[in-house]
Amino acid sequence: MSLEAQPSVERQQQRAGREQGPDKRKRSGRRIVVPGLALVLLIGPSGSGKSTFARRHFKLTEVLSSDFFRALVSDDEADQTASRDAFEVLYLVAEKRLRRGRLTVVDATNTTAEARSRLLELAQRYHVPAVAIVFDLPPEICLQRDAQRPGRRVGQDVIARQFGQLQTNRQRIREEPFVYRYWLRSPEDIDEAIVERRPLRCDKRLWRGPLDIVGDVHGCFAELCDLLGSLGYRVERVEKTTGEPGFRVSHPEGRRLVFIGDLVDRGPDTPSVLRLVMDAVGRGRALCALGNHDRKLMRYLEGQEVKIAHGFERTLEQLAGEPEAFRRRVLRFLQRLSSHYVLDGGRLVVAHAGLPEEYHGRCSPTVRRVALFGVTTGQRDERGLPVRVNWALSYRGRALVVYGHTPVQEAIWINRTINIDTGCVFGNKLTALRYPELELVAVPAREVYYPAPRSLLTPEDLQRPLLVPAADEMLPEEVAANGQ
Repeated sequence: MSLEAQPSVERQQQRAGREQGPDKRKRSGRRIVVPGLALVLLIGPSGSGKSTFARRHFKLTEVLSSDFFRALVSDDEADQTASRDAFEVLYLVAEKRLRRGRLTVVDATNTTAEARSRLLELAQRYHVPAVAIVFDLPPEICLQRDAQRPGRRVGQDVIARQFGQLQTNRQRIREEPFVYRYWLRSPEDIDEAIVERRPLRCDKRLWRGPLDIVGDVHGCFAELCDLLGSLGYRVERVEKTTGEPGFRVSHPEGRRLVFIGDLVDRGPDTPSVLRLVMDAVGRGRALCALGNHDRKLMRYLEGQEVKIAHGFERTLEQLAGEPEAFRRRVLRFLQRLSSHYVLDGGRLVVAHAGLPEEYHGRCSPTVRRVALFGVTTGQRDERGLPVRVNWALSYRGRALVVYGHTPVQEAIWINRTINIDTGCVFGNKLTALRYPELELVAVPAREVYYPAPRSLLTPEDLQRPLLVPAADEMLPEEVAANGQ
């Protein structure tokens, strides 16, 4: 799924949604990308080839056909008087499938905005991307195919009406929240189409252990090297062919790293932290989730206006001494990061600020906001700061959730979740969780690099249902992201 090379995931998703006309296709076959978890709408008049296409490219259980549901409720798939009841059952099944995280394909005409709106609402409710595949064939082809159907003809008037609806809805389809839009305008387009299923960026279920999950680094490069050494990693400085310095990170037992985000700000050497993590990710030795401070740097490098405060000024000072090519590389790296990752067959979830179970493996602006900033009540405390919900107290999910964002004195388990941001940059320590051993490894901070805006949370604080965020978390983008 597209993760924006843009200012925000929301905007990135909008830009990822695109119309691909016949002039852009390769004659070897149109490649249609379908996210591994998505709601796919087949759009077009009767006789345009939707059902044949669905049978060819999707599992029988993945396709919800309006004809099938009409037959199910009336014993006659051509009985238009049964359409209302049929669609009620179709919507119910679609909802159940999306709730369970199953790819769902709706094979219906979907030529009106009203028909699509209820389905798009389901996609938004369950935080899955929506894909439009539009069968925009000439009406005479649809009429010819309809005439060849044995014992089930829709008729010229109905097809003409559906074709007119599609023409009227062209611009509306372009404006609706689809992440991908594909227009098939000939039988050849349909026959030559290649459907490519692509996992969502957060889907790393094939990443198995052993893993080492590292808490918020915040530019503390020396402590990061200390921690990696304690974990058994070898960190080598290398010079790339471009002359740029870099790092090679390896482990004798083949262990890999997962960073929970907030690589930048406040600490003394953000560029080296970025180089090490980018190189490790580039070699397939690490993953990195996007943190809220990382997002702020990304937005700045994209040319957006951000508030230069709360340690961000140190990052800018340090990056000022780096070549422009390095800053461009950092931007590309940050733009590719996911808000969270689902790993080890769904047994492990890593997100910067944690993530309730209903959002695991999903992709939407809401999922991104919660993963980066946490769950809030929508209220503010006496200082005007958002009140954050301690979601971990009520977590009953199957997956272990490892996160950071809110600095704590000690990493402790709450249900099946653990916060490993132990405030290294504030003079405490940098912590990692070894997985699947579930062992904590930590190294002390060499010094206090930045004054803590409030006391680090104690184990007793973490038993409260509400957590008051630190003053430095009250960033303009967080307020906007929470709709406040």
